[in-house]
Amino acid sequence: MSKFHIEHHKVDAISWLRAAVLGANDGIVSTASLLVGVVAAHASHDSILLTGIAGLVAGAMSMATGEYVSVHSQADSEKAALSQEKYELANDPVGEHRELMGIYMRRGLNQETAHLVATQLMAHDALDAHARDELGISETTAARPVQAALVSALSFGVGAALPLAVVLLAPPGVLLEAIVITALLSLAVLGAVAARTGGANVWKGAVRVSLWSSIAMASTAAIGSIFGAVV
Repeated sequence: MSKFHIEHHKVDAISWLRAAVLGANDGIVSTASLLVGVVAAHASHDSILLTGIAGLVAGAMSMATGEYVSVHSQADSEKAALSQEKYELANDPVGEHRELMGIYMRRGLNQETAHLVATQLMAHDALDAHARDELGISETTAARPVQAALVSALSFGVGAALPLAVVLLAPPGVLLEAIVITALLSLAVLGAVAARTGGANVWKGAVRVSLWSSIAMASTAAIGSIFGAVV
């Protein structure tokens, strides 16, 4: 048996979990809400289907672009901070050692222990020690723009495909109800799974996402009914 005990925590999945959950949730909510609006406006079946497909493609591209730009900005900030830290380590190693000591002392170590820990960590990998403990940058939390963009686009497409499948399979007379019920059930399951994966309360996760999604679909249904009646 290895003398090292390695634990795997829920936070290890945070880099991909956020993008996946956000993408799938947005795919279901936005596409279902869009479809509910056009169904309430009494659009033809072909128009409803075309609207859903356009919403899926546009939403997936929007999610990918938004995530890439956002996370890339974070990655640029991290890169700049690491470059500055590398410069400071090369030009003022004593001051950087003192700074790292101060961080450990504020966390509860006495001066002697903090000095020893800072010395050993900087001897092993000074930049990594400062990145993790001074800047809060680690392998788990580091920004990954391409990964975030791909996961967001793919998960949005999967989420948006659910209400589209309802449009293809459900009878026209109950299409509105079928979209709403399927979307809410899917979102409740998604919220519960996301909460469980992240170690949070499953019921709260399911109720929270279902509540706000109900409001979104009710809003578009009202708009569709109003403009459908006017037209």
